[in-house]
Amino acid sequence: MDNARREPVQPFSEEAAEQEARRILSAWKPDEPAKPTLTATSFRDDSDVPKIGDTPPVPQPDSRIVPRWAAATALVSVAIGAGSTGLGCAAWLVMKGLSLVSLPSLQTFGLIILAPFVGIALAAVAIGAAVAKAEAGAVVNVFKGAVDITHKTELNSETRGLFARTRNVVRSS
Repeated sequence: MDNARREPVQPFSEEAAEQEARRILSAWKPDEPAKPTLTATSFRDDSDVPKIGDTPPVPQPDSRIVPRWAAATALVSVAIGAGSTGLGCAAWLVMKGLSLVSLPSLQTFGLIILAPFVGIALAAVAIGAAVAKAEAGAVVNVFKGAVDITHKTELNSETRGLFARTRNVVRSS
């Protein structure tokens, strides 16, 4: 039907709406069961198969696409597995070293015991430096207009601690 030839739709009056509702309800038959739609749930290939030898290959195209989140999850799982393997090897080496404790091996033992702690300390220092650099930002204030009052601002800054925490004290007068 062409949209240009359609007549404008007028709203129903109260009586016309009631008659239309009765007509629709009378046409509806709830006593009849709904007819199920039939869909194929299996497939049987009746093509001829050779009596001797292998069956010829049938193309089975694979059009699956792996979502990015699934690929990322798999990659993270592999990385965690590899990391836990390294940690397990490190633990085995530490236990092996502990089992070989003797008076001559105490010097080597000290190196074996201190190596993980040194590694953890180096990682902590590197993370602290990265966090400190990330927190430090350059702020540029541009003031326009006349300045009537002069303020004296004094800044005291001290840095201390393992993670390089900086404390700034600003005093204005």
